[in-house]
Amino acid sequence: MLAAVKAASRRFAVFAKPPFAGPEQVLEYVGRYTHRVALSNNRLRDIDDGKVRFTWKDYRHHDQPKVMTLPADEFIRRFLLHVLPDGFHRIRYYGLLGNCHRAQKLACCRRLLGMTLSEPAHPQEQQDYRARYEELTGDRLTQCPVCQHGHMIIIQTLHGTATPPPVRDTS
Repeated sequence: MLAAVKAASRRFAVFAKPPFAGPEQVLEYVGRYTHRVALSNNRLRDIDDGKVRFTWKDYRHHDQPKVMTLPADEFIRRFLLHVLPDGFHRIRYYGLLGNCHRAQKLACCRRLLGMTLSEPAHPQEQQDYRARYEELTGDRLTQCPVCQHGHMIIIQTLHGTATPPPVRDTS
């Protein structure tokens, strides 16, 4: 409690300088890290003799792809810098997009901006996932994957068990 009182009595000066190349570059930079893993599998080239080779983009030189080789322990150390500790979240939604009262806040923003609220057209009827899959891929989930002619019908759905089956000694 004493620390909070001390902090509250101090004067704070916040220094925030504008981004170097504008907000678009900042958004692009941050966007690369918010919804991706640190390193995708297609960037890994090989592991040989305790060294890891992977590709990276040099953003300072027009996104030119380059290959870097690191000792395995250094590669793992750098990779683990991107792993958050337990209990941390990569992105926290707060403010206008926070989950609490989001619809009301956005409605208020739209009203203040003078946006007209358009009524959604008739809600789309829920399409069966098999029909949606066929529409998107051209393949039918009910068609036999082997002969491409038969029509598969679900006879029974087997649900997994809570415990693994017992091990039987067959010796």
